[in-house]
Amino acid sequence: MDDRLTVICAYCGEAPDTRDHVPSKVLLDEPFPPGLPVVGACSKCNHDFSLDEQYLACFVECVTCGTCEIEDLRRPKIKRILSKNPSLRARIVASQSRDEEGYSTWKPEMDRVLNVLIKLAHGHIAYEFVPMFDEPDHVIAAPLTCMPDDERKEFENGVPRGRMVFSEIGTRGFLREVGSKLGHFEQEGDWIVVQSDRYRYTAKQCEGGFLVRMVLSEYLAGIVAWES
Repeated sequence: MDDRLTVICAYCGEAPDTRDHVPSKVLLDEPFPPGLPVVGACSKCNHDFSLDEQYLACFVECVTCGTCEIEDLRRPKIKRILSKNPSLRARIVASQSRDEEGYSTWKPEMDRVLNVLIKLAHGHIAYEFVPMFDEPDHVIAAPLTCMPDDERKEFENGVPRGRMVFSEIGTRGFLREVGSKLGHFEQEGDWIVVQSDRYRYTAKQCEGGFLVRMVLSEYLAGIVAWES
């Protein structure tokens, strides 16, 4: 299984010449957890996603802190990035507005957000099951706190789109389904907690496709689904 992960780019299917962490390290804090998932990637895919991942990590940090002022941010990594990249900070500042009562609202660059979520989902599917390259049928991004209670419950509990099936024997997905504990990460129900309060995900194979859920900084919820 692990040998298969190194002979193909998880995102495009070409021969890999680099390795990529899933989730990307920019979404995590140092010191990094041991045993981070790694998949093969070609240099082009690795490079093409990096700026969008950096944007999303910085955007989420500014939103959750309620400010773009560097000294008021919590994550040292994001402080460093925005200090060195004033144009990125300016773009995020421009996305913030205030209503009549003074409350902040933020308008993300959704094409970049969805691009990262799809990339992460492809990486999780490759790591847990087998690489696949079809475009997903559904991609959803929403703040956890903005979800209605019924949608939040469904998201957290992982109500699948279709009947669950057993995955290929020997894959991580199969081993998790039969109750095996893999790697260094804690599991909370179906959720694999890569770093507490920073990133968690779950990947499931359903009848006819796959379903990946992820949460960034306990703020941004993502759902990526393949149904055929």
